[in-house]
Formats: sequence, C-alpha cells, structure tokens
Amino acid sequence: MVRSEGDALRQVVVCSPEKEYFRVNDFAAHNIEAIAEREAAQKQHQALRQLLAQAGAEVINLPELENHPNSVFTRDTSLVTPEGFIRLQMGLPTRRGEEDWMAQALLALGMEEVGQIKPPGTVEGGDVILAGQVAFVGHSLRSNKEGVIQLQQILQAIGYEVRIISIPPPHLHLGGMMSLISPEDIICTAELASADYFQGYQFYQLSAEGAISANVICLRPGEVVVEAANKEAAAQLDQAGFHLHLLDLSEFVKGRGGPTCLILPVARG
Repeated sequence: MVRSEGDALRQVVVCSPEKEYFRVNDFAAHNIEAIAEREAAQKQHQALRQLLAQAGAEVINLPELENHPNSVFTRDTSLVTPEGFIRLQMGLPTRRGEEDWMAQALLALGMEEVGQIKPPGTVEGGDVILAGQVAFVGHSLRSNKEGVIQLQQILQAIGYEVRIISIPPPHLHLGGMMSLISPEDIICTAELASADYFQGYQFYQLSAEGAISANVICLRPGEVVVEAANKEAAAQLDQAGFHLHLLDLSEFVKGRGGPTCLILPVARG
C-alpha cells in the first residue's frame, strides 16, 4: 500500500512496450507526438525495470492492453492508498478500459478496491500525489470537477487533507509539474510554486515549464530517477545532495510521458 510517494518503493506495476505502443493510427486521439522506435523503447523500458529492481522494488510487468498504446503508462489507471486501490476513470476517451484492466490485475494481487470514480467524473493517476497526510490533486484537462470532487470525498474518508490546484493547459497532469522526492521535499515548476499550497513541505523550484519538467521518481528518500534530458531538475537535485539516476526515456517522451508515468506504485515504505 502507499501512504506517501516519498517513501521507499517496494512494489510497482509496469507495462513493457511490445506492439501496442507502436500501433498509433491517430496521434491526436491518443495524445502521442510520434511513433517510438521499437528497439530503443524496449531497451529504455528494460533499463527502468532493472533500476527499479536493483533499488529493491518488486517489478510486476503486465502485457499491454490490446488497442491501447498508452497502456504502457500505468500510473494513470489507478491510485493505490493505505487502505486499497481506487479505480479511476480516464479523461482521454481512447484510454478508457485501462482502468478495468488494471483493476483486475490489482485484485489478482489480493488488493481491495476501496473506491471508484464514476462518469461523468474523470480522474487520471497523473493528477494525484499522495504525500503523507496530504493528497495533492490536480484539476486538469484529464481530471474534471466531478471526478475531483468524488476523489476528494474518498481520500478524506481515508484521512487525507486534500489540496486541489488547477492545472493550466497545455499541461496534462499535476505529475508533470511536481513530484514528491522525499517525505518532506517537493520539486515543482515555477508556475505551480506556492508557499500556501506546499505548506509543511520544502520545495525546489524549476524555471523550466515543459510537460515533464518536474516529473521525477522517488526510489527512496534522497534517491531519485530523472529523465536524462531534464537537465535543470537533475542539476538542482544533485546540488541538493540527492542520489540521481539519469535514464534516457526519450521514446516515452514521444508519448508525452515521463518517468513516473511508466510506473504504478503499489507498495511503499
């Protein structure tokens, strides 16, 4: 189970690209910028899986969902909490069905379903960051008002203080603009930085405002994974004393995803 994204990663669900990620017939419908190069994408994903395992996490690798090229981005499908998982509802129509696919996998792992986002509400996992007693939730192009209200009610019942922030277009998710990198530390873009929003946390502010500028995996407190081209985040975290792992995930950036998009944490701490 997961209480905080800043705790040590113990178990994670991923989905390696085999064929569906390379079968994109409508870039706009799938929100993918370019077809990934198969061999390079598979090598990059393998390197990520190896790093996660070396860091002590059990890596559960699911087969892709047929006709769902975005199924490699497991983060968006579900939210694992201290009490069980919440079945989400995709905001991108071509991704619908991935929620049930992931729910079946989590149920097979013995996890309990503790809530569900129901239409017309939508919430994608990239818009939710659990941070101990606080849950940061993005109201975005993918997570609408109805869905955010439903999620807020579920998370408050579990015991979280829910802090909601509007995510400005063209950003897709909160997770591209901030990441929890230890139980007390956050990295975020300048346009998101707010002392009130992040009250109780220390934050590192980036000037870059790219789609995944602040998208960083916390392996354990003080140890993180940064996409190799994300120079500013890497420099700031290195200067702050974090142990960095720089990974080339450029073939997934083509799908508008960053490091955290490729993993669904199911156990931390």
